[in-house]
Amino acid sequence: MRHLAPLFALTVLLAALTPAHAADPVYPPGVRIGVAPSLGLEPSKTFTGFQTSDQGVKMLMTELPAAAFAEVETAFKTNPAGMALKPETIETAAGKAFYTVESTKDAAGAPVRRYSMIVNGGTFSGYVAVQVPENAQKIYTDDAVRQMFASVTVRKEVPLDEQLGMMPFKISQLSDFKSVRMLAPGAAILLADSADENAVETSPFMILGSVGSAPDRADDRGRFAQQAAAQIPGLREARITLSEPQRIDGMPGYETRIDAISGKGNTPVTVVQWLRFGTGKTAMRIIASAPRDDWSKAFPRFRAVRDGIEPR
Repeated sequence: MRHLAPLFALTVLLAALTPAHAADPVYPPGVRIGVAPSLGLEPSKTFTGFQTSDQGVKMLMTELPAAAFAEVETAFKTNPAGMALKPETIETAAGKAFYTVESTKDAAGAPVRRYSMIVNGGTFSGYVAVQVPENAQKIYTDDAVRQMFASVTVRKEVPLDEQLGMMPFKISQLSDFKSVRMLAPGAAILLADSADENAVETSPFMILGSVGSAPDRADDRGRFAQQAAAQIPGLREARITLSEPQRIDGMPGYETRIDAISGKGNTPVTVVQWLRFGTGKTAMRIIASAPRDDWSKAFPRFRAVRDGIEPR
């Protein structure tokens, strides 16, 4: 037994130094992609993903449009020589994926090892990026990162309570919208009638979030509201039909309405933007859109969601 003691101690030491994997994948809040993170990686408080306590090793996880994976796969099959970094294939818990590895430098000019992977999530593409500084590369090796990539999986949806709990305000009324999805974890959420993420504009939908740099002066809010409305993506031939101040839940606000054309199907839509101003430079922003023929039925639903939003 005395001869086994040193061997046991060595085994414990190696286990502590070698990245290990949890039995179950961990999903960062608000996203549908998860991973079994290596030992020493913990959820980040500043971005969606994981990092070491000294913030040296970082693993970013996010969602991209479904077409992103198909584009990489097509380029890999048809013109791999034309890709700046030729990816390798890997089998993950979510299916086939592509990943790249490169030695480069970070923003401060320090040497780092950088890894990126894209995986097919069905209705979206999952993206994982890992950065390892030089002083951690003996622990977080190429093989260790590859093992993490192999553990990547996806879930069909983020639980509703998890999504709503991340928002800076309470949403008490969903007006029977069929789909609820985070666009940016903790920052913007989509309520939609269409389950097809590529054709949301063909049915009523809402985006709830906030906008920074809101004006303090009431005289500046009309111009600010119209400028914000003009930047709503996906609208063509847009024409403002109404823009006026109003009180929203007792707070100063602004309502702007737009008639426009939206989407690949050239759907005529009516869009309303509500801004609710509070203290500071941030305003709550609600964008709601419906095909013009459905506007009269959709507008009361939009207003019910708006009036059911409460501060935390």
